[in-house]
Amino acid sequence: MLRLNLFGAIAMSFERDFSRLMRLQKALDRCPRCGSGPMVVDTNGGELVCGGCGFVVKEKIVETGPAWRSFSKEEKDDRSRGGAPTSIAMHDMGLATVIGGINKDASGKSLSASMKATVERLRTWDSRSQVHESTDRNLRQAFSELDRLSDKLAVSDAVVEKAAYVYRKALERGLVRGRSISAIIAASLYAACRDRETPRTLKDLAVVSNVKKKDIARCYRLLLKEMDIKMPVVDPTKCISRIASRAGLAEKTKRRALEILKKAEQARISAGKDPMGLAAAALYVSCTLEGEDKTQRDVAEAAGVTEVTIRNRYKGLRSALSI
Repeated sequence: MLRLNLFGAIAMSFERDFSRLMRLQKALDRCPRCGSGPMVVDTNGGELVCGGCGFVVKEKIVETGPAWRSFSKEEKDDRSRGGAPTSIAMHDMGLATVIGGINKDASGKSLSASMKATVERLRTWDSRSQVHESTDRNLRQAFSELDRLSDKLAVSDAVVEKAAYVYRKALERGLVRGRSISAIIAASLYAACRDRETPRTLKDLAVVSNVKKKDIARCYRLLLKEMDIKMPVVDPTKCISRIASRAGLAEKTKRRALEILKKAEQARISAGKDPMGLAAAALYVSCTLEGEDKTQRDVAEAAGVTEVTIRNRYKGLRSALSI
């Protein structure tokens, strides 16, 4: 009986809103005084005005669109959206509210001493309530580390969102318990880079995260195994631009290396090879063909691989492609 009454109240409320909307729609169609139009909405005054006779049809209209506001008196035309967008890379997904640090009321007057103490106490409890559970504290620490790593590695927002998604799933399955948060978040970021085809190596993650490469690799294999993640095969051509910019190579050398990698893929000699080493070897071959003075050591340091790897891949490319 209670459920039927509740449904009836909801239906009546919906019917009232719908009838109010239909009346407003009719008011938007034509002017009730002159019967013509067009109807003009004054966004500054919140009024619906007839464009023909100037009759105010409706006043104090509630704006149902996006919330826009100006934060500067000097830049009234430079309006920005009020509030940050939601993101899973925040521990509360950006949905929590924050009590501001300005001790002034709505009219701009300063608060009294007793009210300042009360508001400060409210701020303290508001910040504590957002991280009441252990899961929230874990996510806050992890995503703070993720924000720091993403800044140092200069990855896109899509990679950061994917890393946050992987870490949240790992936390739900209990994979973080008993392991380092820094290692798991670094492994999640590496998995996101692999998924989005962003050329970042385990060595890069180890340098910026202060976690051993072996520990990140172990956590990465754990994520792949327990969460059944399928990673795409890394394309060596994605690594060409990064190595070329670090080594200071010319554009024609980079384009020649891309052609060499394309021929190697067609000849099916790139399967099973380290993409970074193969890209570095293709660049070194391109340097010898274009006459650019770069040694194997220069290319190896730019790629983060050894000279032996470049030498072996170099020999394989020249013999297979008859260069």
